[in-house]
Amino acid sequence: MHVTEDALATLLLAANVDDRQAYAQFLRAVTPIIRGIVRARSRSLAPDQHEDIVQDVLLAIHRKRQTWDPGQPVRPWLYAITRYKIIDAYRKRGVAVHLPIEDYADVLAAEQAADPLAARDDRAEVDHLLGQLDPRSAEVVRALVLRDEAQADVSARLQISPGNLRVMLHRSMKRMAQLGRRGEP
Repeated sequence: MHVTEDALATLLLAANVDDRQAYAQFLRAVTPIIRGIVRARSRSLAPDQHEDIVQDVLLAIHRKRQTWDPGQPVRPWLYAITRYKIIDAYRKRGVAVHLPIEDYADVLAAEQAADPLAARDDRAEVDHLLGQLDPRSAEVVRALVLRDEAQADVSARLQISPGNLRVMLHRSMKRMAQLGRRGEP
């Protein structure tokens, strides 16, 4: 059964305003889609582990369903969640994961966010934006972006895992971009 993008969006919109019946229909509609992605991307895992991943994805959808942007298609959001849960499953088993991004390029195309530091030549303005961040986030930006330090060195020095360091950098840059767009120099 093929469910259209519009049907998924309609169900998820209704689910996000506490329509339990729509939420149940949404989950029934996306489960085969998720199961297919997991089966295709997890061939080296035992089939019984596939269902564990599917359940992890469904739990993640339940927890994060409010993060879906109604102005965006549902499927790329589903694919991203599923992809991360597959990667998590491989990591739990100590397997290196290399999923080709090309498989997701057509559904995950996103406009590039402007680099808030690139448009600001004035050091004082950059320092002011950094001052709006918490000290640890500001240091991550200074170390990785301004001083171009190695990620491993910054991770060790600040005692932050490499994954958390990347997340912190991304969130900090996003926050700085928001501050810059508001005209807060």
